Amino acid sequence: MCRTQAFVSLLLLGLKLPKAKGNCVFFESEKLCVCSLLEESETQDIFECLQATTYELRGGNLEQFAIFSGRVPSLYIIDIVKALPVSKLIFTDLAIPEVLLPGALEIASHPPLLSEIEFVNCTFLRTAGQHYTVRPPPLQVSSLRFHKVTAESLADRRNDLTGLTRWLEILETLTLTESQVTSIPCKIGQLFTGLRFLDVSGNHFQDESIRSSFCQGAFPELRVLKLHHNRLTSYDAVCETVAPLDVLAHLDLSQNDFPPGFSPSSECTWPQSLRVLNLSSTGLERVEWPLPPNLETLDLSANSILTLDLSLPALKELYLSNNSLQAVPSVKNLPRLEALSVDRNQISHLPGQSLLQLKHLQILKAGHNLYNCSCPYTRELQDLARKLSSLANWPHDYICQSPPQSRDFLVTLQCNQAPASHGSMVILLSSLHLALCLFLT
Repeated sequence: MCRTQAFVSLLLLGLKLPKAKGNCVFFESEKLCVCSLLEESETQDIFECLQATTYELRGGNLEQFAIFSGRVPSLYIIDIVKALPVSKLIFTDLAIPEVLLPGALEIASHPPLLSEIEFVNCTFLRTAGQHYTVRPPPLQVSSLRFHKVTAESLADRRNDLTGLTRWLEILETLTLTESQVTSIPCKIGQLFTGLRFLDVSGNHFQDESIRSSFCQGAFPELRVLKLHHNRLTSYDAVCETVAPLDVLAHLDLSQNDFPPGFSPSSECTWPQSLRVLNLSSTGLERVEWPLPPNLETLDLSANSILTLDLSLPALKELYLSNNSLQAVPSVKNLPRLEALSVDRNQISHLPGQSLLQLKHLQILKAGHNLYNCSCPYTRELQDLARKLSSLANWPHDYICQSPPQSRDFLVTLQCNQAPASHGSMVILLSSLHLALCLFLT
């Protein structure tokens, strides 16, 4: 058995596999050991990889190893694995027979510092009629990530996961992104009793499937839910789905397609615990319906909102970039606001006096608007910039659009000199006229 194959099998599968081509490279700055099954280049001293905290197995088809799925690793291998400082395992660009997973998970239960496992661009292969019993390893892994993976439906997997119940109950972070997932079966969701973070962005969840996925008893400890870029169209359906999640603090609904001009029901009650809501890039034209009352961060950027009137006493951050606002929304009912973004709208001037009344305002981003550089407006903006030290990208992003003679000039270049009074201007013109007449005579 070559050194590379022995190393890969020891660290990642724990099985005595036949000789195979491969190469491991250690990246010292990242404490990363990458083992590729597709490369035959010269291998570094394999013992350098023993310093790594992250191991990645990359590129290959493990189908040929499926026949070794029942082998038990020797005590010698287990003792070595226990001494490794590994904290993260990554499997990339692999075809993985599912029958190998129990053995891999059993080996993964031994490194005392291992806390993260990732599968990236992998295909899970399942044999027809395959059923296996998983020995319940005492896994301490708290973070599991799948990105761009392909597998058969989860619908009939409840029995396959029964042996992992003890581990799934302590799993805190689950990421399942861009994997064409349409739903999570209710009975599987109920296994994740300790899950705090769930990211299912970039999938195919719809209104009905989101309801069934978050059935009664599923994900009871969930704090963060990311549904970014799915196929949701009903604000009511989402509200009804998350209403029972009474510790949910962060909800990301960005890049879903809520129909323009929709009017959600006022009957839905959001969780009182919700503090962060992301509704960016959802096609909104107005927000005239109830929002979670205790929000501290609200992102409405990249929509088509014309006007906005909010009353959220706890709100600290409001993001409204890339909308169609013609004026800065009223901030009188946002007393705790610390950060406000209104850049890339159609705003002609900033209400300096109102903004300066926000005692907690630290960041104001308002560049790339249609600024009117008539003197009263210009002075108001210049005064705001002096008093508010954190006006983002000042003055470079603050360009005049009107009146015509000021177009494309920086706001700071306008009205810096006090205008002459009407009487002074008449005297000046008369003097010039008199001087011209004397010169000509």
